[in-house]
Amino acid sequence: MVESRGLGLRRLAGMVGGGVALASLLGGCTVDDAFSFGWPKGGITEQSKRMYDMWIGSTIAALVIGVLVWALIFWCIVRYRKKGDALPPQTRYNMPMEALYSILPFLIVAVLFYYTAITETFVNKHSGNPDVRVEVTAFKWNWKFSYLEGAEKPMAPEVSTVGSSDYIPVVVVPVGKKILFTEKSTDVIHSFWVPELLFKRDVIPGAVNSFEVTINKTGAYVGRCAELCGTYHSMMNFELRAVTPEQYDKFIAAKKAGKSTPDALEAAGEARLATTTQPFDTSRVSRTTS
Repeated sequence: MVESRGLGLRRLAGMVGGGVALASLLGGCTVDDAFSFGWPKGGITEQSKRMYDMWIGSTIAALVIGVLVWALIFWCIVRYRKKGDALPPQTRYNMPMEALYSILPFLIVAVLFYYTAITETFVNKHSGNPDVRVEVTAFKWNWKFSYLEGAEKPMAPEVSTVGSSDYIPVVVVPVGKKILFTEKSTDVIHSFWVPELLFKRDVIPGAVNSFEVTINKTGAYVGRCAELCGTYHSMMNFELRAVTPEQYDKFIAAKKAGKSTPDALEAAGEARLATTTQPFDTSRVSRTTS
């Protein structure tokens, strides 16, 4: 009887393992994908890496608890399966067990809450002395990016980039520096979203939102509006161009000298126009009827 029971448990474990392997194979997942537990790849900031660590830790904790619960369920199914018509012994109170399943969940939730609060505080933290300040102004249906000297003081002469129906605005930022984005809207709610930042923040009329990031990888990254804002919401794109500090200084110097954003990008050794998205074939103007 004991031998057959052990054989049944081994068979069950084999079936579960085979099912997991088959699901991974059919899903086309690599080992790296499988152990990311669904977290998107491509985080390019210190903040996104901290969120990744939080996600992995929480998922592993959930898996450990899940495996323990599944093991107890299957053990009870095998160990206490019906063997006759006799009623099994009934236990009304078990104080150690009741204390365990009351206190242990509380401790698990408390630990997860602690690390969530720590991570959220880090992601929302403002250093107070950012290296670069960019003011983001959202409007139907495009973006304006202005570079600031102080808290709300524009550079002199003004350094800004404005998108239009036939031009995707490019916001240029340096890697390895603390970048503070402040957001304003001139009309309705928009949302500043760069997928590779693994972060977005709403742009709300009548309020100023902000966030600070440190980007650690150069490249061109598409940006989008992530809040339904009207007819051309899906076409409200921009590009985040992360460059070296030396290229950033050249770009700012060229803009201060009066060059356009494409010319300033070229002066910094970068592509003149957005490379991750392109303008849509539309005038993006309001229509009126007589």
